[in-house]
Amino acid sequence: MIGRISGVLVEKAAQKIVVDCLGLGYELETSLTTFLRLPKLGQKVSLYTHLTIRDDAHLLYGFANDSERGLFRSLLKVNGVGTKVALVILSGMDALSFANCVLNEDVARLSLLPGLGKKTAERLIVEMRDRVSEFISDDPDNIRLGSTSSRDCAADAISGLVALGYKVQDASKYVHAIDVGELTSENIIREVLKKLVKK
Repeated sequence: MIGRISGVLVEKAAQKIVVDCLGLGYELETSLTTFLRLPKLGQKVSLYTHLTIRDDAHLLYGFANDSERGLFRSLLKVNGVGTKVALVILSGMDALSFANCVLNEDVARLSLLPGLGKKTAERLIVEMRDRVSEFISDDPDNIRLGSTSSRDCAADAISGLVALGYKVQDASKYVHAIDVGELTSENIIREVLKKLVKK
């Protein structure tokens, strides 16, 4: 089992990355949350990993911290939730935000994520209620792995919303309706999703 990978980030596109470890390139899929925390190409990165073995492929997933990986693994135990849906959830919110949604039975916010729907959101709340306590505490590894300018953050946020299923025009409108200031891409996306839930 591959538990963690440390190396140089050599490819970074559409939530799929390649990390070079002593000449061996590992391809990983990531959530948007982790993707937005990655450093620039050519810089060192260290990610927690999860390996899924299927008949037709071995798939490696990378996570910025152990809390996100733990939540990913817990989500896979929920009936009807596979790796794609788990990544959509983790792309829309971090582990703490998800835990709060479950504990507050916030079906509306969970249903906002592409591909979830009300029934899946309700099932998540029921099945995850007893498991989320481990994601509430602060994770010492839960830090940004890189930083960018506010303009880059806004552009990354728009790309992130498009990856979540929103149209480019709508994503741009939502992002520019927010005072991004010193917000990170991740926080901009969260602010957009909060406003959309309130509508």
